[in-house]
Amino acid sequence: MKKKLKKLRVKRVFSEEFKKLRVSEYESGEYTVKELSKLYGVCFQTVYTWIYKYSSYNKKGIKIVEMAESSTKKVKELQKRISELERMLGQKQIRIDYLEELIKLTEEGYNIELKKN
Repeated sequence: MKKKLKKLRVKRVFSEEFKKLRVSEYESGEYTVKELSKLYGVCFQTVYTWIYKYSSYNKKGIKIVEMAESSTKKVKELQKRISELERMLGQKQIRIDYLEELIKLTEEGYNIELKKN
């Protein structure tokens, strides 16, 4: 008969330097708490604990809301991405229109049907 084996929980220990680097990444607006927790596989409460311990201006008892610089940076990046996608979409539409007109002119000129229904 098999015994039920209990899975041991692995405890990870992070160096103080690692924690301070993560806090500085947060404070610079490079990453949000959620992004840091996903990026490094750490619970977001742990990241908040590091912020309260090592941050120069975020202390315990103060509610932390995402920094404006970080959200502004994200908005600018997203706007840039949207404009790139719109440009690409416009180019594709021009190509589609060109090819459809080419098919139409070819059908009229050679009196054959190129489009299949």
